[in-house]
Amino acid sequence: MAVEDRQQRGVAPAARPQRYDADPQRAGAVPVGAPAPFKSFVQPAPRPPGATYAALDLGTNNCRLLIARPAQHGFRVVDAFSRIVRLGEGLAASSRLADAAMDRAVEALKICRGKMANRGVTRARLVTTEACRAATNGLDFIRRVAAEAELALEVIDQRTEAALAVSGCAALADPAAESVIVFDIGGGSTEIIWLGGRSEARDPAARIREWASLPIGVVTVAERYGGIEVSRELFERMVEDCTQALAPFAKKAAGAKDGRSFHLLGTSGTVTTVAGIHLDLPRYDRREVDGLWMHQRDILTVIDRLIEMDYAARAANACIGRERADLVLAGCAIFEAIRRAFPSERVRIADRGLREGILLRMMHEDRAWWRRK
Repeated sequence: MAVEDRQQRGVAPAARPQRYDADPQRAGAVPVGAPAPFKSFVQPAPRPPGATYAALDLGTNNCRLLIARPAQHGFRVVDAFSRIVRLGEGLAASSRLADAAMDRAVEALKICRGKMANRGVTRARLVTTEACRAATNGLDFIRRVAAEAELALEVIDQRTEAALAVSGCAALADPAAESVIVFDIGGGSTEIIWLGGRSEARDPAARIREWASLPIGVVTVAERYGGIEVSRELFERMVEDCTQALAPFAKKAAGAKDGRSFHLLGTSGTVTTVAGIHLDLPRYDRREVDGLWMHQRDILTVIDRLIEMDYAARAANACIGRERADLVLAGCAIFEAIRRAFPSERVRIADRGLREGILLRMMHEDRAWWRRK
């Protein structure tokens, strides 16, 4: 089994909280671009059994790193890092990355560089997404990162981002489902994918029927409407705006809802936050959230709670925090637009995605699991 499904949650046993299982027959390879170098020791080549891999995702809002080693048909995380850097702050208005935002990102990337060196990383793929794709000074920022943090960032295109996200979380799709809508709500864009066909497909990306990268994310929506004081009326305007952005994809993927056992599969800080609040967690716990099934009434209850909260209450919530308190309702507006376009009684929550997809792809290329037999 790709992921143990117990008590309606596809989570690993508590004793192994950082173990990610993904059958290489199902979720190994995605035909995307070549890895970016992490200095001189990441050239594609056969890896020794003790190889250590790193995947870094620098998005519009977050800088996130996973360092892992192969373990049977998946991998074991040995180190991780996440920091909100808001690289895309003000980008929609100026079309440029702000100096302060670049400073924050570079400092976070230096920490990532140190972690990779300390853990003896032998292969890495370090990607950046919408902020650097859209910014007129994105290339300048990439050069600055190379000079100051000694990291070579790869700007991936939208299709690659969508395919890697699918590879990272597809193991959580219901095996009985003939149709699944996967979505990844980011800071500057939202990737949405219609998966069709049998879940036993060797490559999850081969199941993609339609996909789109929507020009809406938690940062862009919050900057457009404000995220401090959000009334119910303002929230509905946010949802309507997101619905319009989603409409072309919803039309092309209208048949998704007709598939047997259809459901939604969400991967992002928005959906994991909603899940954490639903569970009333005293602090966020990936083991409780990853693989959780949520029902329509549960999601609506959480969104209503968030709208009723003021900014201070959102900032004080352990699953939100001060750095995301002004973004969470923007993310919920995108989530709600997707739910209305693709009504489903159930949504599966994934605390895994792009970075996990990168790790699985590299390990598959290196035949890491085959060598361990």
